[in-house]
Amino acid sequence: MNVVIKFFRDLFKFVYSKIFLIQLVIAVTMLAILSYVALEWLESTTNHHQRIIVPSLSKKNLDDVEKILEEKDLRYEVQDSATFNPDYPRYSVVEQNPAAGSEVKEKRKIYITINPSGYRKIEVPNVVLQTRRQAEPKLIALGFKVGTITYKPNMSDQVLELRHKGKRIKAGTMLMKTSTIDLVVGDGKGLKLNLSN
Repeated sequence: MNVVIKFFRDLFKFVYSKIFLIQLVIAVTMLAILSYVALEWLESTTNHHQRIIVPSLSKKNLDDVEKILEEKDLRYEVQDSATFNPDYPRYSVVEQNPAAGSEVKEKRKIYITINPSGYRKIEVPNVVLQTRRQAEPKLIALGFKVGTITYKPNMSDQVLELRHKGKRIKAGTMLMKTSTIDLVVGDGKGLKLNLSN
């Protein structure tokens, strides 16, 4: 029992001694300094307060994009090319993520989509021997434009030929999207003549 009492007495003496108080002050001071240094280091490495406003890259080519983002300490990655957009120059940025005006940290990667060199090629469908009313919507739905309609004496009122830039084309021909296809259609008058005979 005396040993326990002696232990606690010595402990209280040590806790209230000058040596302990000095060591406690030193330990608290060191802990505060270390905490401050750690917080400063974290803030500098994570750029906690630093924000960069993402510039607009719309209609810029890749050389311009690289310069602009390099100055802002940002990076970029090109995603798959989009469907050709005639409102944008070829090989220019049509989309970006994050959007222009967003706030990001330095070294952030900006994902960009580039306008391809032109429309992709599409296979001309087989609309020969179909009526004009059937053929036109099919061509338009695929992205073609229907141009001149030329009527040719024939018993039926079906499409007889497809032409592009004055040349006859067959089903399966690959043409650029938005190409104009002219139709040669039967006038159906041959049928009436036959009926009258």
